[in-house]
Amino acid sequence: MSSATSSPPSIRERLNDSWLWYSFKRDPVAQLSLLMFILMVGAAFLAPWLSPADPYDLAQIDIMASELPPFWVDGSEPDYLLGTDSQGRDMLSTILYGTRVSLIIGFGAVALQAALGVCFGLLAGYKGGRIDAFLMRLADIQLSFSTLMVAIIVGALFKAIFGGVTYNAYAVPLLVLIIGLAEWPQYARTVRASVLAERGKEYVDAARVMGLSSFRIMFRHILPNTLSPIFVISTVQVANAIISEAALSFLGLGMPETQPSLGSLIKSGFDYLQSGSWWITLVPGLVLVILVLVINLLGDWLRDVLNPRLYKG
Repeated sequence: MSSATSSPPSIRERLNDSWLWYSFKRDPVAQLSLLMFILMVGAAFLAPWLSPADPYDLAQIDIMASELPPFWVDGSEPDYLLGTDSQGRDMLSTILYGTRVSLIIGFGAVALQAALGVCFGLLAGYKGGRIDAFLMRLADIQLSFSTLMVAIIVGALFKAIFGGVTYNAYAVPLLVLIIGLAEWPQYARTVRASVLAERGKEYVDAARVMGLSSFRIMFRHILPNTLSPIFVISTVQVANAIISEAALSFLGLGMPETQPSLGSLIKSGFDYLQSGSWWITLVPGLVLVILVLVINLLGDWLRDVLNPRLYKG
């Protein structure tokens, strides 16, 4: 007699059984936020194919067509749906390219924050003692410096040593480095607290008895049990990193005006706000607000679902 064998569940069946998917299907705000986020990210990274013009190509910029209003304002031209800025660049194209730059900086900075914070948090929570004290005091010192202060110091040193032209050429990796180094303590403290709650459990003791290395115990056994707060922090930190880039660019410490980001676009049109060309600042500002809002809404939903004290599904 042949025994009946059951096939493994499909991906769809596993999704239907997932409590995360169960909660997502019943939360229209999370669904709309995710849809908006996917559309904005997709449009940003497809900018070379979706944009009517390339804002980096000087041959496609017409200074005589500067400060044209968007299509719903009298005096607009059909070739420029969202108008043009003071340099004659198409606003729709610069927003798409600028959103891509802001997202690259946001995700890159959060990746650096997470890498540093998770490693330091795991090490401090698992080892304890002097290592814990040193890393947490280092985090306290880091938290005493704001992102703007770190940007001023690093930016001034880099410009003094290498010059403004080189700074503009490496503005994106520099902003990733600045924002990442300024915000890693958020991860380190959260991971350390989770590790302190996990390191005394039976599976950790069993791993030690088996002779596993500290590195393997931390990253193979403890880290997977601390991922929930890391995911929640990451969603919030992406929004914070994008806002930090916009603030730094607005203050002249971030992306130059020749390289569009949401922050540099807002800054480039600020001087024209009261002269009638309000769209140069307000349109990219609205895009920034929507992008940060949908990320924060997704972060709030994820926090509620992953927190057993708040989730009531």
